[in-house]
Amino acid sequence: MNIIREDVDALNANLKITVSPADYEAKVKETLNKYRKTAKIPGFRPGKVPFGHIQKQYGASVLSEELNKTVSEALNSYITENKLEILGNPIPAEKDGFKGDFSNPSDFEFTYELGLAPEVKISLSGKNKFDYLKVKVDKKLIDQQIEDLTRRYGKLVSGEVVGERDMILAQFVELNEDKKIKEGGIMNSSTISMEFVNDAKVKKQLTGKKVGAKVTVNPAAVSKGGADTASMLGISEAELEHVSDKFQMTITEVKVMEPAELNTELYDKLFGEGVVKDKKGLNARVKSDLEKMFVNDSDRMLTKAVYENLIDKTKVELPDNFLKRWIKLSNEKEITAEQIEAEYDSYAKGLKWQIIQGNIFKANDIKLENDEVIEFTKGLLVSNYAQYGMPAPEDKELTASAMQVLQNKEEANRVYDMMAEQKLTAYFKDTVKLTEKEISYDEFVELASAK
Repeated sequence: MNIIREDVDALNANLKITVSPADYEAKVKETLNKYRKTAKIPGFRPGKVPFGHIQKQYGASVLSEELNKTVSEALNSYITENKLEILGNPIPAEKDGFKGDFSNPSDFEFTYELGLAPEVKISLSGKNKFDYLKVKVDKKLIDQQIEDLTRRYGKLVSGEVVGERDMILAQFVELNEDKKIKEGGIMNSSTISMEFVNDAKVKKQLTGKKVGAKVTVNPAAVSKGGADTASMLGISEAELEHVSDKFQMTITEVKVMEPAELNTELYDKLFGEGVVKDKKGLNARVKSDLEKMFVNDSDRMLTKAVYENLIDKTKVELPDNFLKRWIKLSNEKEITAEQIEAEYDSYAKGLKWQIIQGNIFKANDIKLENDEVIEFTKGLLVSNYAQYGMPAPEDKELTASAMQVLQNKEEANRVYDMMAEQKLTAYFKDTVKLTEKEISYDEFVELASAK
């Protein structure tokens, strides 16, 4: 076997692989002999079919399969041994990608195109200045968080008048266009939460209504739509198409959330026994927890800012024509040239970031070690348990669960992406010059949404 590399330019190369009979004849013959022993062909006893007959019937397909396997292994070995950094995968050359004759096997020649990863120069140091945005945890924010906690641990009690955050138990009855009850129409009792009613007009219409009040509503306006609307009306989602958009809603009961009292029982339930003893201690603990929580958000904002800066300032040339061909050939579903062109800029931006990120990792010896990945995954699981108020299992069981999560390719990729971002953020914070800038929560949310 012979492999020749031909460089087209700095970003494109061809690999020409010549496969001779010595590379495939023995394996093809071995496979055909196995077929001969098991083939069931009329007129011949099992195992007694003439080799020539087997070769005539199966020779071309076996040869094709063996050549594909041989060439694939040769390609991978060459790329690995020569430490080629390629983009995508090798693809058959558009012109003269294959030369050979299956009816008269001899030398076969395969030519593959390679897209080579560009060399990039990352310019990032203490000379690069970035704002590090921090949320100002003020009294308003602390009070709001405490209010949310007391509501979360409060209890529902009966009320007489609908408030903006109450829960309504109601009977829904389908109406005709003239707003009269539809004969044989839908009638169902359900619950809605005023907090999730997004239609301002409907919310205003319901607020202040008393138990027993009747209002005409569109069911979609007091639900999340789709399956949620169907569930509220007690029908299947498919039936929604034939249902009226006018329903009589009779308020049968109002449930008001009575906030939990700020006392030792609540403090112990929230933070552990004896950790918080009074309102002053509660304020301090909530302030500390919010500041820790917002650090992650501040880090994400910084990483976004550095990402945009690097994408904008780093020169990254790509083998565009190769990549467009590779996208077309590797896509599971048929994709047109027009679709590729429309989406290519977004794809190229993502690929540029992968190259920049890989360069940073390599230049600074940043790695994701296996033990580290397992510990990180265990931490995620512990957080999940805590979110549902459950204690984490023993370390042995937790490790086994982490290993199981990482066996799922999609979940493993998510974990690796999270770890990579965390390590990148740490590198950015250690490398660039940061200017801390404290802003209000509302300003922070606005800036985060705008980016």
